[in-house]
Amino acid sequence: FSPETGLKVTGVDFLKSQNTRQHHTDGYNIKNLVVRRGQPFQVQVSLNRELRAADKLSLRFGIGENPVKNRGSLLSLKPEREDFNGWKISIVKKNGKECLLSVTSSANAPVGKYNLHVKTGTNIYKPENGVIYLLFNPWCEDDVVYMANEAQKKEYVLNDTGYIYVGSAYSIYDRPWNYGQFEEFVLDACMYLLDKSKLSLTDRRDPANVSRAMSALVNANDDNGVLLGNWSGNYISGTSPMDWIGSVKILQQYYKTKKPVRYGQCWVFAGVLNTVMRCLGVPSRCVSTFESAHDTEENLRVDIYLNEKGEKLNSLTFDSVWNFHVWNDVWMKRPDLPDGFNGWQAIDSTPQEQSQGRFQCGPCPVKAVREGDVYLPYDSKFVYAEVNADRVYWLVKKVNGKEKYIKVGTETQNIGKNISTKAVGQNRREDITREYKYPEGSKEERKSMERAYSFLRPSGMTPRSGYASTVAALSGITQPLVLKEPVTKTGLQIEITNTEALHPGNPLEMAITVKTSTPGNWTVDLTGSCQLQYYTGKVQANLGSIKETIKLEGTSEMQIPLKIAPDAYMKTLSSVEDEVLILVTAIAEVKETNDKLTKETAMRFEYPPITVQMPETAKLYNDFNCAFIFKNKLNVTLENCKLLVEGLGIFKMTTFEQGDIMPGRIMKSEITCTPTRLGEKKLVAKLISNQIKGISTEKSITVT
Repeated sequence: FSPETGLKVTGVDFLKSQNTRQHHTDGYNIKNLVVRRGQPFQVQVSLNRELRAADKLSLRFGIGENPVKNRGSLLSLKPEREDFNGWKISIVKKNGKECLLSVTSSANAPVGKYNLHVKTGTNIYKPENGVIYLLFNPWCEDDVVYMANEAQKKEYVLNDTGYIYVGSAYSIYDRPWNYGQFEEFVLDACMYLLDKSKLSLTDRRDPANVSRAMSALVNANDDNGVLLGNWSGNYISGTSPMDWIGSVKILQQYYKTKKPVRYGQCWVFAGVLNTVMRCLGVPSRCVSTFESAHDTEENLRVDIYLNEKGEKLNSLTFDSVWNFHVWNDVWMKRPDLPDGFNGWQAIDSTPQEQSQGRFQCGPCPVKAVREGDVYLPYDSKFVYAEVNADRVYWLVKKVNGKEKYIKVGTETQNIGKNISTKAVGQNRREDITREYKYPEGSKEERKSMERAYSFLRPSGMTPRSGYASTVAALSGITQPLVLKEPVTKTGLQIEITNTEALHPGNPLEMAITVKTSTPGNWTVDLTGSCQLQYYTGKVQANLGSIKETIKLEGTSEMQIPLKIAPDAYMKTLSSVEDEVLILVTAIAEVKETNDKLTKETAMRFEYPPITVQMPETAKLYNDFNCAFIFKNKLNVTLENCKLLVEGLGIFKMTTFEQGDIMPGRIMKSEITCTPTRLGEKKLVAKLISNQIKGISTEKSITVT
């Protein structure tokens, strides 16, 4: 050969539009090629002359700082050769100086960013934008994240909007959330987190390791991760958790500054973790559990302390029941576990408890929670307790200057209710409680519970609090396995409802209904209280209480009203930065039989709606107008109103100051949107004021 005819590469075309369409990655807003593992993609190599049989041509894929062959971080692929680490490459066709190659990565290749160089003889060609992003592949049967159902993949991998369910079991509502996994810099932020996780290349093959690492990195504890949690009520040095409507701004800010973003609470952590997992190609969904137990120290019991007015006491309560808690389920096979635990796995990035020395949680097989196999990794005891603990109520009385604890109720069926996620392909709530637990009182539930209890060691029935030493005499009694609500001699029942809509500025009108169902004359002492509390169960204000003695005979019931005037709560409502719930607690004691029962219900305030006016369809890059209209139907002025608006692919997240909106007044805010992407797009809006923390709405438009 004369040196002139040495083979050289003159260009590489990554055939981006064809490859990304086939790999379902055409949504990513990035100039590089993004592909999924285990599936072929094509590259067109241009050469200085025709390729001959004797020529040496290889594609080199390197991952990490200093790729080397023997560590598996450098793959050197030659056409038609046996595969290298499960990767294959072949020549599709030769056409003059053009050569079309097909590359298939291994279905368990490490995910991340690969640098592509083309080697011909001794020449190495480095194409521009030669970094290829390789993701998990739910479309590939050999990938452990494979998901057969097409509609599910569309929802759990490709949908970039959704709802997160919040409120309370008594009044669940949906909060629209923009996941935005395809937006600018979001994929880069996820790749930065992968690098920051220090996972080995081998660990990067496995979605269980990756999802566990991401659950640690989405919170800022231990590792300067994405979001700083704050439940203090003071968010002056950052953004209040109520003021986010999606993950995009959070991840973009984090990627830009590399510093934790302030502040998150559980639904924000779950929203961001959902974005990260979908972005990396792992099917993922946000899961909300109502009445979720926390910090039970594996004793599967939450102790709630009430004073003699029936008001819940913050000071004594170590463990808590959150009105709702949001985590994530990710979909994968678990070859590291015995058979039967594939499918959904719970992960949680809200920093609550350390696991192996870091604030991380999961992946825990949802089936392990249902079957009571709470010894399986990771953190299944913790997740099991969140949805299965018992709640015990203690009345704290002063007797001769000493605190005395009287047990006034045990609930075995009220924790872990209405477990919810967004339905596939529909804008409605799907109840997935049955995936986490068998029906209460069923034979399977009993078996699962006995199994779980054999791995957990529930402690005795002593109240766990700072004053526990005064009741040391009770210790040593171990807790029997209570599977049913205790049946009382009188068939005593309590129901708590609201009798009027709970609008801020109006009196809160509630009712406690006491029922008996066995023959006899019964005298019932009823104590009822109303408080405002955060969703974490922390009491913010005592609003009022009642004490009544009522007489019931046989099967009968009586409704006792509980009414709170607006001035009792409006000051608290406008001074807190969080959304608060109305907590009503009732204690009933039957004099004749000493039967005791306690019940609590949390309710949310109800707000007037925001309406959105905009066209049903729009043309790509053609502006359209959109109006938000809100009529203040409340009896109070809403102070310092802000309207937050974001529409992925149509409108960048913006906050509009609206000032004060007086009762009866109408706010109208108009914006101009420019659609930059095709398909169904959503506009999400949220109105926030001193008095009201979250009126959300959303509307869809089809861009053609």
